[in-house]
Amino acid sequence: MRLKSSIWVAAYLRRCQTEGIFGAVRRRGAEEAGAVFVKLALLDGTAMLYMPAPQTAYDDSRPFERVFTPSSATPVAEQAIEERLAKEIRFDPDVWIVEIEDKAGRHFLDLAKH
Repeated sequence: MRLKSSIWVAAYLRRCQTEGIFGAVRRRGAEEAGAVFVKLALLDGTAMLYMPAPQTAYDDSRPFERVFTPSSATPVAEQAIEERLAKEIRFDPDVWIVEIEDKAGRHFLDLAKH
């Protein structure tokens, strides 16, 4: 059983804050199990989007952890990220959108192993 989305998001934002990174919830999703998308703005007009990894990426020994995968290998224009997020909201209105800002590209997320 995974941690509630609302608790995970609060803990994630606290982690970012302790590292001096600004972060905010842009969209509140379902408290219990809404999917969480993290937009990392690099403050140069580009960004990265981290999405929930597919179920196959989860470690059976630690199924409660949240694992993410980037939507692209390199940063893209922020407008492209916004368009992708709009599609996700239309597909699943229960999604969470968290935005953080860091020129160095730090995100503190667990990424899926390929």
